[in-house]
Amino acid sequence: MQIYMVGGAVRDALLGLPVKDRDWVVVGATPEALVAQGFLPVGKDFPVFLHPQTKEEYALARTERKTAPGYHGFCVHAAPDVTLEEDLARRDLTINSIAVSAYSTGVRGLFDTNIALNPAAWQAAGALVDPFGGQQDLARKVFRHVTAAFREDPVRILRVARLAARFSDFTVAPDTLQLMQEMVQEGEADHLVAERVWQELAKGLMENTPSRMFEVLRDCGALARLLPEVNQLWGVPQRADYHPEIDTGAHLLLVLDMSARLQASLPVRLACLFHDLGKGTTPPDMLPRHIGHEERSARLLKGICERLRLPTECRELADVVAREHGNIHRSGELGPAALVRLLERCDAFRKPQRFGDVLLACECDARGRLGLSESPYPQGPRLLDALTAAQSVATHLIATTAMATGASGKNIGELIHLARVEAVRASL
Repeated sequence: MQIYMVGGAVRDALLGLPVKDRDWVVVGATPEALVAQGFLPVGKDFPVFLHPQTKEEYALARTERKTAPGYHGFCVHAAPDVTLEEDLARRDLTINSIAVSAYSTGVRGLFDTNIALNPAAWQAAGALVDPFGGQQDLARKVFRHVTAAFREDPVRILRVARLAARFSDFTVAPDTLQLMQEMVQEGEADHLVAERVWQELAKGLMENTPSRMFEVLRDCGALARLLPEVNQLWGVPQRADYHPEIDTGAHLLLVLDMSARLQASLPVRLACLFHDLGKGTTPPDMLPRHIGHEERSARLLKGICERLRLPTECRELADVVAREHGNIHRSGELGPAALVRLLERCDAFRKPQRFGDVLLACECDARGRLGLSESPYPQGPRLLDALTAAQSVATHLIATTAMATGASGKNIGELIHLARVEAVRASL
């Protein structure tokens, strides 16, 4: 029985990055042998076991054979005669197909939880197994597929795009990009289920350069299949008072990277991704203006949310940002009554914390414009001050007094609205 650390842990250690999750491959063993040593079987589609102490995953070396479209259509073969090289050959990229012997890194037995992540020692001991040139591609900063079997799993398209968002200075090898394009053209991407698409998109959005994920997806044609509403933003001119030298797609990438720079949460980054969808459907005779794009964005967003089954928190925040980001950008021109109506439409009184996220998404949009990345966004503080002033109104006293005179619920709402307007007026 031989044990190797594989995949991202080895890759990150060789790059000098922190290692978060470690994956292990066991060669020359049977499921019964691992269970006998205390490992817990958890794999449904192939033999995976949890270490009795560390709870890390240990998988038996395996090969895979494509039997049907999509990423579930595989026949898995795991047996003691499967070699490490055969297991590494089924992986996606060369940089993820490097292994290192566990025993050469300080592990003294299966139940030893210590490991020295020391790539220099690995090299000196000859413990690295790299049959596909992964170390060379790491040095060249290239994403390259291991074998043509890459095309058998459409999820790999999403993984490459996600890795590009993490390692933004890496490029996709031309032959790998061509292979991804062929996969899209052959309909492989159409077999991706909504949950998996959302899972990979969410991870990519939370990387330091999320724009790279969408560049790669667009380059291979997958964006047009997975998010056609986003893809159609490219080629559409921006408003003249934005940055006319780039289109709405390029603007979107700037906004996404600004959301990462401001360390926004996932719901905020998703709202940034979808806030301008309506610009892709602006009538040609209206360009470069985008009148009414907010409502069009909200309608398109609804379809995406249903298709990808997005979490409620993400749906609601993205909807508010899509509908109201234009009004929030212009809020410096609004008077007290208009400000209160804007707060009401954003449901800021019931969900003030979410309203703060709405403002952050709008700030990402504004600061994502060329030349404005360091500019302040005064609309945010002004609206938060207006909200604070409006919240100071004793709504329960107004309601109690009004009910004593026989006022209806609608009239009470109007009285509270007017009191909030006056409170905001006094605060400006």
